[in-house]
Amino acid sequence: MNYWLMKSEPEAFGIDDLERVRLEPWDGIRNYQARNFIRDRMQPGDLAFFYHSNANPTGIAGIMHIAGPPRPDPTAFDPEAKYYDPKSQPENPRWYLVDVRFQRKLRRIITLAELRACPELSDMQLLRKGNRLSIMPIEENHWHTILALE
Repeated sequence: MNYWLMKSEPEAFGIDDLERVRLEPWDGIRNYQARNFIRDRMQPGDLAFFYHSNANPTGIAGIMHIAGPPRPDPTAFDPEAKYYDPKSQPENPRWYLVDVRFQRKLRRIITLAELRACPELSDMQLLRKGNRLSIMPIEENHWHTILALE
């Protein structure tokens, strides 16, 4: 099993939205490294933290799991879609998505400041200077450390 952190702005789609719909395609990823994580490493059953970015407070709001295998992101093929990419073709897709299923909200948001203050998380990818990826792997020991903060 792999562990992930997946970011979304709660005003666009937050943990409350996922709780309401229960299952949602995580689409619109347009960064090659994040795409590679989806395409090459994510598997059904993996767990992910739902991270509220550009929020007040910014932090981990819940847990979801990967509910299906990676597949081409259909928004890349639709000229009317926000995430349309004319260079991505169904026979040669450039972008991928996975379905995520709501598992639970955390009892409270674990803020970015709390994560930064935790010495056991000092080497976590999220906390590295200049890191702006919307999807990133989480080491198992970091996963358990974060859950203990809850």
